[in-house]
Amino acid sequence: MPDPPRRQRVAAYAVILRDDQILLSRLAPYLVPGEQWTLPGGGIDFGEDPRDAVVREVHEETGLDVEVGDRAWIDSARRYASTPDGSGDDSPLDMHSVRMVFEGWAPVDAPEPRVIEEDGSTVDARWVPVAAVLDGSWPVAAWVRAAIEEHEATRVQRLAAKALVRRGDEVLLTRLSRYAVEAGQWTLPGGGVDHGERPAAALARELLEETGLVAEVGELVGVHDLHLTGTAPNGRHEDFHAVNLVFLAEVPADAEPAVLEIGGTTDDVQWIPLADVSSGVVEVTEVVRFALASAP
Repeated sequence: MPDPPRRQRVAAYAVILRDDQILLSRLAPYLVPGEQWTLPGGGIDFGEDPRDAVVREVHEETGLDVEVGDRAWIDSARRYASTPDGSGDDSPLDMHSVRMVFEGWAPVDAPEPRVIEEDGSTVDARWVPVAAVLDGSWPVAAWVRAAIEEHEATRVQRLAAKALVRRGDEVLLTRLSRYAVEAGQWTLPGGGVDHGERPAAALARELLEETGLVAEVGELVGVHDLHLTGTAPNGRHEDFHAVNLVFLAEVPADAEPAVLEIGGTTDDVQWIPLADVSSGVVEVTEVVRFALASAP
């Protein structure tokens, strides 16, 4: 018997996570018997950058516009198989598959996934619990589980300046929008310190954006840090370390706050009774309790 024809396929895929779910595509019936899901992605065209291939293929298979990172996990597999193109030709092939698996992310307000291409290699797209993929209860190709296990969340460290502003038995708090990791919770006003920016200046700038108030920044109350893994405002899955410098601040006594920035991580600002914070009636972030416990 002559050796079967050789075919090599180089493809690029993306691990796209959102909280505890992962974006998957279902392979067309002509490719595999039964139900099988895979990471969105596909073949790299001649001369095409692998990252561009991922963006193109993910859009065709899920309808989502994604960004991809620079690092890739490489998988190489060789197998004998029939012609995988639906032609009905059962002639064996010596297949060599090389897969590049990148980190990818979609905006948090992206629409529900759906297949765009017609008569392609996938017939469905959806967000699937990661746990179901890893424990084998969701039918995926074996290399998909390996790619997820190899995936590492992007490490991000952020320095921010936060303000503790009190008025009698009230504290000034902002509500985190759907673009924030702890969406819906109330937190101290403030935000990231730009490179080369003085923390006090950064705080005054952020207070104006988030509350509409001109503030006088006072002494440092303490340094609070928080380490968590989750979906960032841009949709990227991150291993996030927040370092918060908490300052006392004062605003005009009769000032009424209002959010000035549009489409940011803050969607409301109010004077909140301290009793509602301590009782849990208002759900607040950890930094709020830290500030109130640390302030003189």
